[in-house]
Amino acid sequence: MSKKVPMTKAGAEALRVELENLKIVQRPKVIQAIADAREHGDLKENAEYHAAREQQGFIEGRIQELEFKLGNVQIIDVSTLPNNGKVVFGTTVELEDTNSGENMTYKIVGEDEADIKKNLLSNTSPIARALLGKEEGDVVDINVPGGVKSLEIIAVHYLA
Repeated sequence: MSKKVPMTKAGAEALRVELENLKIVQRPKVIQAIADAREHGDLKENAEYHAAREQQGFIEGRIQELEFKLGNVQIIDVSTLPNNGKVVFGTTVELEDTNSGENMTYKIVGEDEADIKKNLLSNTSPIARALLGKEEGDVVDINVPGGVKSLEIIAVHYLA
């Protein structure tokens, strides 16, 4: 039995778009590149051929990975959950650093969706693991490379 992959609806859709692009655009393009490189003769010394074969391996591997994940996805739509102020997968959390007063907002998402530049935090990250199950008003101490950070949960939003 395979493990379910938790993901938001937006994250699953992004993987579907990537999979479609790999199958419809990238795969045919690399197959054509291999065919073109073969026409240039000796394959042992043909850099284009080897590069195209390597690219093909990457594309096929990524297609398999995406098909597996999408086949085992568990889409979690927090907008359908009762908003009880608890931090759960998919919620957006407003935090305040109790030492610096700095405010930050993160959405807790699956590993494949995580992007710290977009404030999307993996549910397996130390900060997310410390926040999960906590409630608005709780102060959470998190071990980070620079020491311990105390973060107060200001608000929890159940947005799609």
